[in-house]
Amino acid sequence: MEFSDQLASDAAATAALIDDILRTDQSSAQRLREAMIHAAMSGGKRLRAALVLGAARLSNDGSQQPGALRVAAALEMLHAYSLVHDDLPSMDDAATRRGKPSCHVAFDEATAILAGDALQTMAFGILADTRTHSDPAVQTRLVAALASASGLAGMAGGQMLDLQGEVRQLDVAEITEMQSMKTGALIQCATICGGIVGGADHRLLDALGTFSRDFGLAFQIADDLLDYHGDAVTLGKPTGQDAKRAKGSFVALMGAGEARATAHRLIDSALAVLAPWPQAGYLKYLATFAIARKS
Repeated sequence: MEFSDQLASDAAATAALIDDILRTDQSSAQRLREAMIHAAMSGGKRLRAALVLGAARLSNDGSQQPGALRVAAALEMLHAYSLVHDDLPSMDDAATRRGKPSCHVAFDEATAILAGDALQTMAFGILADTRTHSDPAVQTRLVAALASASGLAGMAGGQMLDLQGEVRQLDVAEITEMQSMKTGALIQCATICGGIVGGADHRLLDALGTFSRDFGLAFQIADDLLDYHGDAVTLGKPTGQDAKRAKGSFVALMGAGEARATAHRLIDSALAVLAPWPQAGYLKYLATFAIARKS
């Protein structure tokens, strides 16, 4: 299978599982369920899911365990929660996401907050489920990894630093730290969780951690470039938001040329880490795709 076809297949399988989980979970709060489906089923590349599945297959001689897809779904649901909250008027105040109304626009602000909360808690429940892995120790490692990546030292803390960047100018080191927490932590978590559920040894887990650290930072630089120079119709969301809100970014501090060159250096470093594993072609493809994408 071509790597681009594998990415599409992984995205479709993950989306189908998320849809099944959300539609079969028992609850009388139907409006909340609809908001969660709106947020989690709005498309996207499912890149975090692809990282989970690619790392899991690499860790298990190319074969995929059933539990890996559940981990992929959990990571995408956690990511969806973060986007719902990012778009809120009190955060980035974005009216569209992937070409559709943001959750708080399609429903209302209170419902959007609850939808994000419920997607987040559901993600942890999936990781702790015996259908994901029968070994409680593995379940604990997965839950702990996601908690670390999404909390004070990860995504939530990074979002706070991002908000603070609207009232004072951050330097390159501060922006690097902020983006490593806000965006990079979940990308790194997805890759490492794929290794955990796939049974990776310590050597491969360390390599996956280093690979995804550089990958995550390059991915964010590419995102900054798209915000400054991308097409809003292609992106499915407004562009120029960083400049509008006076946010510091790699592009604002480095300029587009140096930012792009830095992203390529980071990807070269990430690829070099996986050189001892010739079966890592899919993860390498995802890394180069991340900085070449148009949306």
